[in-house]
Amino acid sequence: MYVVTAASFLGFTGFTLVMPFLPLFINQLGVTDVGAIAIWTGVSLGVTPALTAVLAPTWGRLGDRYGRKIMVERSMLSFVVLMTAMAFVTRAWHVLALRAVQGLFAGYGSLSVAMAAESAPRDRMPAAIGLVQTAQRLGPALGPVIGGVLAGLVGLRHAFIVTAAFYAIGLIVVWAMYEDRAAAGQAAQDPDAVEVDDAASRRVTFRNVMAFQNFTLMMGVIFGLQFVDRSFGPVLPLYVEQVGVAHASVPIVAGVLFSITACTGALGHHFCGRLLRKFASRLVIAGGAAVAAVGSGLTAASGRIWMLCAAASLIGLGIGAAMTASYSAAGRVIPARAHGAGFGVLTSASLVGMASSPFIAGLLGGTSIRAVFLMDLVVMAIVAAVVRRNMIE
Repeated sequence: MYVVTAASFLGFTGFTLVMPFLPLFINQLGVTDVGAIAIWTGVSLGVTPALTAVLAPTWGRLGDRYGRKIMVERSMLSFVVLMTAMAFVTRAWHVLALRAVQGLFAGYGSLSVAMAAESAPRDRMPAAIGLVQTAQRLGPALGPVIGGVLAGLVGLRHAFIVTAAFYAIGLIVVWAMYEDRAAAGQAAQDPDAVEVDDAASRRVTFRNVMAFQNFTLMMGVIFGLQFVDRSFGPVLPLYVEQVGVAHASVPIVAGVLFSITACTGALGHHFCGRLLRKFASRLVIAGGAAVAAVGSGLTAASGRIWMLCAAASLIGLGIGAAMTASYSAAGRVIPARAHGAGFGVLTSASLVGMASSPFIAGLLGGTSIRAVFLMDLVVMAIVAAVVRRNMIE
């Protein structure tokens, strides 16, 4: 569990050293029009999860069959190579091409959640998933601040090299310390686990998974949460400059806002287990989405930095709690030895949200950045209402 948490933290920290500032990097590559920057950024951020979404269930099933360790090592090694290559691009389309290649090899995030789910008894699954997702949020809480400082000191190109180093360390940690057999042994000792033999695990299909109680609904919820969470990347630095922040200070201010969202999201993940002991999953998910809707509305309505900080806090808390509750609710109905396949399908829903969000936000941001945040408000309000009305406990 510690290895999975550490590897997630390192990977997500490295990624957010540079990706929140991709609009500024695209500008350095010669794209000057604000609308064009938003579109290039949105497409570049979206292409990786779009391709990963197609392959996530396959990687999950291979993880069930051959072990998740080698799947995570494959993914992290690809990021070491491709992030290093990113430091040497000279055109915006080079960034897009490398991000597309990343999509063919990515997927360690979903595998980490599956590892967390099988590392603990089912009654402690929310806490285990929450711990890994907390690490995946704490990394982005630090990454943008470090990346903003690096951008000012050594430039964004060198920040990509640092990102590659973070992935290399994570790769070494997983290779040296993670034991597939130990995790499988823990799952086998769980008295509440659903017994499924290896052949049955391999027979888990998309149709089987969709038949699980609440599973389809949780796919939709996870899609909506990720859609809103990733909509800020293409437009927030541009919005910060638009509301009056000096150009030289934009990386730091935008980095702080990204970090606030990530840090409060980590708190939401961490405390979700406690909330689920007191309240039904339906109430936690719907409440979290409603809080995120309020935060999105505040972002659209205000141009003051302190209000943006407050809004970022609400968005992070709401999405963090709702996300962990959604994965936990789905995880309770996935057979223990088919976690990779089940969480792979959930991850596909998440990645479709991650892929479509930057693209749509980039297009919408080319005409009105505030409209992006109003769109987020509507999406979160719909999620809250649908879950409150339709989720079965």
